[in-house]
Order: sequence, then structure tokens, then C-alpha cells
Amino acid sequence: MIPIGQVLAISAVLFTLGVVGVLIRRSALVVFMSIELMLNAANLAFVALSRAHAGMEGQVFAFFVMAVAAAEAAVGLAIIVAIFRRRHSTDVDQVALLKW
Repeated sequence: MIPIGQVLAISAVLFTLGVVGVLIRRSALVVFMSIELMLNAANLAFVALSRAHAGMEGQVFAFFVMAVAAAEAAVGLAIIVAIFRRRHSTDVDQVALLKW
């Protein structure tokens, strides 16, 4: 059995990597992958705390976060594909406004 402190530390490291990826990278795909990494880090923390307190609330909440993340990924990737077809780039600096 892994101690909860170590699981929360791994979750914090993954969340930090996601934040760094969002702030540093310029490709929209990498930004969306970093956001997904942050959501998964939060899910890991929810499940670990739920397991430590012998409840199911954290696991249920993680399930809903996964459902929202799947919808966000579908809509986000559709927007990225539309922008790439129009501008031939996924650089976030080039897409400053949502004007066509």
C-alpha cells in the first residue's frame, strides 16, 4: 500500500508539469495535453483522498471530471482542426483573436 503523502506528491508534480506545459508551450495540441495532465493529476488526488477516508465521493467526482474532460477534448480538438484548416498553424500566438 502506497502512503497517501507520496500519491499526493506525485499528483502535485503532475499538476505542476501541466501548468508549466500550458505556460511555456505554444502549440495548441500541447496546451490541451497539458490541461488533460492537470485534470488527471486532480483525479489522482481525488481518488487517493477518497481511498484514505474510505469513501466513494472522490471516485465519483473523478468520474465526472473524466466525462467533462472527454467532452472538452472533443470540442477542443474540433476547434484546433478548424483553426489549422484555416490558418495552417496551431501556434497559440498566431490565434490571438477568434476572428476569421
